[in-house]
Amino acid sequence: MRDLLDALLPEWEAGRTAALAMVVRTFDSAPRPPGAGMVVTGAGTVTGSVSGGCVEGAVYELGSGCIGDGIPVLARYGVSDDDAFAVGLTCGGTIDVFVEPVSRSTFPQLPAVAAAIRAGRPVGVATVIEHPDPARLGRHLVLTPEGTTGSLGSDRADEAVADDALGLLAAGRNAVLTYGPEGERLDAGMSVFFAAFAPAPRLLVFGAIDFASALARLGAFLGYRVTVCDARSVFATAARFPDAEEVIVAWPHDYYAGQIQDGLIDARTVVCVLTHDPKFDVPLLEAVLDGPAVAYIGAMGSRRTHEDRMQRLLESGVGSEQLALIHSPVGLDLGARTPEETAVSIAAEFISEAWGGSNVPLRLIDERIHHDEMPSLGDAPSPTHAARESSR
Repeated sequence: MRDLLDALLPEWEAGRTAALAMVVRTFDSAPRPPGAGMVVTGAGTVTGSVSGGCVEGAVYELGSGCIGDGIPVLARYGVSDDDAFAVGLTCGGTIDVFVEPVSRSTFPQLPAVAAAIRAGRPVGVATVIEHPDPARLGRHLVLTPEGTTGSLGSDRADEAVADDALGLLAAGRNAVLTYGPEGERLDAGMSVFFAAFAPAPRLLVFGAIDFASALARLGAFLGYRVTVCDARSVFATAARFPDAEEVIVAWPHDYYAGQIQDGLIDARTVVCVLTHDPKFDVPLLEAVLDGPAVAYIGAMGSRRTHEDRMQRLLESGVGSEQLALIHSPVGLDLGARTPEETAVSIAAEFISEAWGGSNVPLRLIDERIHHDEMPSLGDAPSPTHAARESSR
């Protein structure tokens, strides 16, 4: 999104109109996920991509037209269309792209949205993409944990979307929400695309070892905010972990408890315990399992180490349902040997957990490749939360 902002803001500040094209829905093996975007300026420059090259030309034409006439448009591209091969979407998927004019008059909140994103503060933008009244298309409601600005055209619509989108913002998820024309629930006529710009998810790595260095490097590459924590100051240094956003010298369980107290642990957080030393592992895993739900808990160690760790946790009062949430030995079976290969196996496992992957080679699966979205964090209790409640 930062690249798109860098292209949009100069146009906005100069009083010019640019076009923003955003993928809002995907079906089957679509090349880019919802939220992928492209900016077209009046000078003809292009930033970003909505399809990895498949339909860029067609979307460029829509964007140029949108700048000229100021009319937003929702377009669908897929192999079922008569002109599918003409636009080049031959991957077998279908995408819906919403193209809108962006200017001071159409999106006055843009600088505030850009400032929040650059400061790492959570912010979301709800945009009307379908409505029986063409004048409502492209209206925006900007949502932060503190409140809303802008309007989708009615108080009822604003309130309904704000209520529903708070959970999406907390989870960092994009989604299309459907209502009646004035925001009526269990009705149709108005579709709203909510784009969540939450801070990057966190990867907490405990244990300042060579495997941690490789995992920190890979985590940063994947877009996580990486923290490495170890009680041993001689090992936990910024020089040894240049890819980590922060390196903390503290007892792991004390640090984690402080992060909970400060509200910095959420459902997207990945926790990797690489110390395989019970004096560090056991109190830390107790804190993790008793804290807020997280996306993934992995613990390094041999099967014997893991069995000893589980026994110690059971004796400390941790329930068996909670223990089942720990991935140990950590990672997928890739035959990894080096720290870098091991980091790949660990990352592969927590990516699979996030997206509901089967861990089966794609060549052996006669199904679509891409999953539509992450498992819902708002429709049902998370596995961690459910296990915690059942063990009480």
